[in-house]
Amino acid sequence: MNNSTLTVMNPSGFAALGLSPALLAALRDVGFEQPMPVQTEAIPVLLSGRDAIVQAHTGTGKTAAFALPILQGLVPYGHGPQALVLTPTRELAIQVAEAIHRLGRYLDARVLALYGGQPIERQLRALRHPVDVIVGTPGRIMDHLRRETLRLDQVRVVILDEADEMLDMGFIEDVEWILEHVPRERQTALFSATIPPRIRQLTQRYLRAPVTIAIHPERVTVPSIAQTVYEVAAHAKLEALSRILDYEAPTSAIIFVRTKSGADELAHKLQSLGYAAEAIHGDLSQAMRDRAMQRFRAGQVDLLIATDVAARGLDIPAVSHVINFDIPSDPESYVHRIGRTGRAGATGTAITLIEPRERWLLRTIERAIGQRLIPKRIPTREEIARRQRELLGASLSEVIEQRDLELGRRIVDQLLPDHDAVDIAAAAVLLLLEARNVSPERAGDLTEIERAEPGMVRLRLELGRRDGIRPSDIVGAIANEAGIPGKEIGQIEIADRYTLVDVPQRAADRVVAALSRTRLRGRAVVVRRLDSTR
Repeated sequence: MNNSTLTVMNPSGFAALGLSPALLAALRDVGFEQPMPVQTEAIPVLLSGRDAIVQAHTGTGKTAAFALPILQGLVPYGHGPQALVLTPTRELAIQVAEAIHRLGRYLDARVLALYGGQPIERQLRALRHPVDVIVGTPGRIMDHLRRETLRLDQVRVVILDEADEMLDMGFIEDVEWILEHVPRERQTALFSATIPPRIRQLTQRYLRAPVTIAIHPERVTVPSIAQTVYEVAAHAKLEALSRILDYEAPTSAIIFVRTKSGADELAHKLQSLGYAAEAIHGDLSQAMRDRAMQRFRAGQVDLLIATDVAARGLDIPAVSHVINFDIPSDPESYVHRIGRTGRAGATGTAITLIEPRERWLLRTIERAIGQRLIPKRIPTREEIARRQRELLGASLSEVIEQRDLELGRRIVDQLLPDHDAVDIAAAAVLLLLEARNVSPERAGDLTEIERAEPGMVRLRLELGRRDGIRPSDIVGAIANEAGIPGKEIGQIEIADRYTLVDVPQRAADRVVAALSRTRLRGRAVVVRRLDSTR
């Protein structure tokens, strides 16, 4: 490994922990200045070779707490993996592997992540080359051990990361099986947010006289903030966000994403949908960031799409909503984000979107803040339309009750000879909708026709949730009666009294004819196309 002379700037508190110059230089590069409590407590213990039980939440710095001792203990040019890190999910495996790789850059540390969902052939090719540290999920590690494509006879350190999550996900028996396949003369450290009895039994069986370290982060949250969560598939996140925005109608909102490219992409997509959105991140010039902030403060932009780094240190006024389009990876970032709303005693709303695979991150955040986020389902178009009508009615009532209407009455008097009073009021409502950037298409069932994706046609079936209709009923009917493969059927949305489904344009007439001859849940199907050509 490359142990050439390195110039280490102010080593701060990490040098006192006994870390090598190579690791101190890497810490400087990634911006670590002072060790966090879990690092101060755990690094010396692990460097001494002792086993350890470390109770610490995600976001407390625990990855570096075990990664740095692992890297310092690596034997140059070993003949097999010297350390094994087990994680409950592939996302965490990737995250941990990347962190170890960054911290071991000056040691030429060879790190490999092994997890399900990735082609095993790619992993087999990687395993033909020397590897120092394996980070993986229990299932995939077991798979390689059974195939004899992975040997752990050189492993001297085993880390069990997020052990309570592995327990919750049913992996503890797999972990025990793996521990039986690594040398008994090893160092083992377990990191877990909680230590339930089953985890305690695991430590008693597989750890030798462990040192116990407990790091309890301060639970900080803001009671005046309503915190909700929506679970949604990755491909549907933009649609979900647009519906939430239409339903919530925020006066101003910060939408947090993980990456700079993600901020630009989301801002452009929201702009194309008619929202006043602006991205702000580190790749923008200072002048561009200043201009975006001026527009946001002036109310010319309603939605600020930001990364965590860009939002830090900015003088952002209190906003009505904070939306986590990408869930943060640690509780501290979550608390920092949502603290942008609900300031000075005002109420605020924090909304988080999660994908099904990110439930473990949600549980980590909930444990750290000491409360559950309220789960909600994505509002339907009917609910959005109803909500927008309520908001519009409230605005009109407020004007009637609190404003001087004399000027408005004079204009109405001038129009009455030529127009009906109801038509005048309806025209005023349409103008107000446009002023609020609510197009007829986005106003839910204020209009019935909505555009499907290119090459698709949207059909309306006059059967819905009240009739017991499920997506499988729709897919089955179209596939069986019209001969359309299920994978070609597009979005399906079931409302209370009707269902919308997208089908290939080339087969739309055939689907309409087939469904018209079909009975769903014992009822005849009335179906029609919603495209502008029919």
